[in-house]
Amino acid sequence: MNSARQLEPVSVRDLLWLALALVTIVAAGYGMRDPWPADEPRFAGLARDMVVTGDWLFPRVGGDLYQDKPPLFFWLLALSYSLIGSVRYSFLLPSLLAAAGTLYLIYDLGRRLVDRRTGFIAALVTLSTLQFVVVMRGAQIDGVLCFLTTFSVYALLRHLLLGPAWGWYFLGGAAAGLGIITKGVGFLPILLLVPFALMSRGRWQGLAPIERGGVRWWLAPLGLLLGVSVWLLPMLLGVVARAAPEYAAYRDEILLQQTVTRYAKSWHHLRPWYYFLLEVIPTLWLPASAMLFWLVPRWRRAWQQRDARVWLPLAWVILVVTFFSISPGKRGVYLLPALPVLVIAAMPYLSELLVRRGVQRVLIGLGGLVWLVGLSLLLGYSFGHARIVELFAAAQIDSVWPVTVFVVLAGSALALAVWRMPVMSWTMVLASLALCWSYGLAPMLDSQRSSRGFIESMLTQVPAGHTLGLVAYKEQFLLYIDEPSINFGHRRWLEGPQEAYDAAAWLEAAPDRILLVPEGSLEPCFAAARTRILAGNSSEDDWYLVGAPANAQCVAQGDAGRAIRYVHPVDGAITRR
Repeated sequence: MNSARQLEPVSVRDLLWLALALVTIVAAGYGMRDPWPADEPRFAGLARDMVVTGDWLFPRVGGDLYQDKPPLFFWLLALSYSLIGSVRYSFLLPSLLAAAGTLYLIYDLGRRLVDRRTGFIAALVTLSTLQFVVVMRGAQIDGVLCFLTTFSVYALLRHLLLGPAWGWYFLGGAAAGLGIITKGVGFLPILLLVPFALMSRGRWQGLAPIERGGVRWWLAPLGLLLGVSVWLLPMLLGVVARAAPEYAAYRDEILLQQTVTRYAKSWHHLRPWYYFLLEVIPTLWLPASAMLFWLVPRWRRAWQQRDARVWLPLAWVILVVTFFSISPGKRGVYLLPALPVLVIAAMPYLSELLVRRGVQRVLIGLGGLVWLVGLSLLLGYSFGHARIVELFAAAQIDSVWPVTVFVVLAGSALALAVWRMPVMSWTMVLASLALCWSYGLAPMLDSQRSSRGFIESMLTQVPAGHTLGLVAYKEQFLLYIDEPSINFGHRRWLEGPQEAYDAAAWLEAAPDRILLVPEGSLEPCFAAARTRILAGNSSEDDWYLVGAPANAQCVAQGDAGRAIRYVHPVDGAITRR
């Protein structure tokens, strides 16, 4: 990388091609489906309630305080909802904008570190990576966290590699602070200063000529503190002002239990230490992970040459993978923010690699493999193969036309790519899959996956004049129940059978009440109910509408005061009864 070269301007043509790829792969099907479990309905409903109640400081799910995550992502969802006025057309907007922002940052950094063409290729490689597509097509916190992490790393590298640029250094810290109030691990970009300090002492090539020491090195920590304070300070003041035990519990849970304790002594998603190295990176980072065969030798030479422009971002990726590997609780999505930085570390070699026959064969093979899977499903279904027919039935896919369109479209795209531009084989097949999924399969599955159809059917079976209570409910239910309802909290599974006891006490307190209960929660509290109606199946459970009487022992152990009255936002506010 030649730091003395003339910087190429941003190309409108590059951005238009990236925008087209983004619209095809990530934005396809926007507005065609409702939020799907596990997380999307909870976040979408929470944000909608923020707008209606005006309480943007303390998020609630169904009227119950939600202390699992800081609120920045929810603020973005709420802002989108307040602008658009529709959950369906707003809940994917933050992730889509985060994807666009991430791609632009990669493009611009590649333009500055290597050349404009490299920036374009790096952005396209990122967009074509499986995990990036899956996350950015959904409404998960990690998409916005990926953007903020990429922005922080981008800003810090503008200072550490291309600087000095103290303004960018400060913004890098501020972005990390905003990342923290998106998800606790948002501080990770600041770890970039550790390998920078070591490389600076070792006189590595490519580092910016920045003086050591000095008060200005505190600008990034100051920016981080200011970013965190956007939420932390008002939240702490709000806890004091509201002076209620539930707010103090919210503070303690989100600042301690959901951060330090969750990292050190995670209680779910338990995986072995090698989970990310052997299960996540090789598969979810395709096709970038397939290029490691060619990248590793080049990175080794960069190490021998002490090239900081390669190894500063790469060292950060290694630190992040190590950080998450140490914790017993692991999810593949945790590693997403490291993906764009891995691509940054590969930038000097991307143009060279993509003209290699071996790399092109791998990309053709990956695209061909996906196409063959689609072809096998189509042929198996057409010829009545029992297991494939059962697979379609279990997924509630009642038509094979989207798979047929995919086989034709992806096959044509693959043939065209092999003929004219082999390096685009994987991306074109991925785009074909995104289009067929978005406009064919997703709308077909939406009613069942979102529970909208189940709730509409269930509500017709609730006796007139009865108040509906929800036991062990799914958050997506609240998006479609258009009348006041009762629930007993959103994390009651932590208390064993206590939620069922409280529901039994509430049910017996008045005659005009009925409960929606999953089959697994009928015993022992509701087994003897005179009214017991199978309401339908949702979220892999049969659900029953049950009335009194409830088991007397359950009633005696329950507390009807735990009931939370949730009013659909169209009708009014959320209050406790």
